[in-house]
Amino acid sequence: MRIGYFGDGPWAHEALDRILAAGDIEVAVIVPRFQHPDPVLRARADEHGIDFLPLENVNDRASIARLGAYGADLLVSMSFDQIMRSEILSLCPMGVINCHAGALPFYRGRNVLNWALINDEPEFGVTVHHMDDGIDTGDIILQRFSRITDADTYATVLDRAVELCAEALSDAIAQLSHGTASRTDQTSIHPVGFYTGRRIAGDEWIDWTWSSRRIFNFVRALTTPGPCAHTAIDAGVVLVREARPIPDAPNYVATAGEIVGRDSRGLVVKTGDSTILVSGFESEEDFRPRIGTRFLSATEHRLRRLESLLQARL
Repeated sequence: MRIGYFGDGPWAHEALDRILAAGDIEVAVIVPRFQHPDPVLRARADEHGIDFLPLENVNDRASIARLGAYGADLLVSMSFDQIMRSEILSLCPMGVINCHAGALPFYRGRNVLNWALINDEPEFGVTVHHMDDGIDTGDIILQRFSRITDADTYATVLDRAVELCAEALSDAIAQLSHGTASRTDQTSIHPVGFYTGRRIAGDEWIDWTWSSRRIFNFVRALTTPGPCAHTAIDAGVVLVREARPIPDAPNYVATAGEIVGRDSRGLVVKTGDSTILVSGFESEEDFRPRIGTRFLSATEHRLRRLESLLQARL
């Protein structure tokens, strides 16, 4: 079988290496993201004598003609950043397949691993599916799953997802090549499913009125290599890299966000239901937390900055 490969980053590297190592699939062309084409994919192309073809718009007529000339049986997408329209989807006899780091029909969309951690999921999945005119809605070829434990963070889940996607995608291509692949309509799993949106600047702020469990999940979902969870004190913004539940912490009503204890491991902070142990702080300003210091929400922080600016002008 002859394929065209579209991709970028570690996800695409791992999967391509597996495909090339199998030896029974011919990769006719590699199409990287147009902005800053992946140098690792370029090196793989040079090493294996594969055409390397950055395309500004894969859906325009010139691109369709260039891709069609390769006579590929199948196009494969792994972390590619352009939405493919109907003409390219029907270019090859076997269409286009994609590997998505979510358990379709759930977790369609963006930043799905972060959202899975935020939602306290017991596992995450990756899905290889046929591409259609929708977004992450095509028929499923296969899925793989991995358990999430309280020891996991975005970094550990991301590492496993990269490996799982590479394994799933190479297995799906082999099944398609041998004519043994299955095809499952997503609506047979759930009639609606759901989408998660791209996380943007401003979504990193902790709301201390949340439960301790929700804050724990939020912090680990955004930690390195993510932007890290944000909070603030009067001195400025503070990044929070780690938060851990406190076993058997009592539930009681008090001021959410207030530091109520500290030890060598970090700070004990009041949450919406109990308390949580918070550590791994980073701040551009001098950060000297004391018992009774209150962490601020995004709104409180902005209001205090505005008040300071107004006072400075008076």
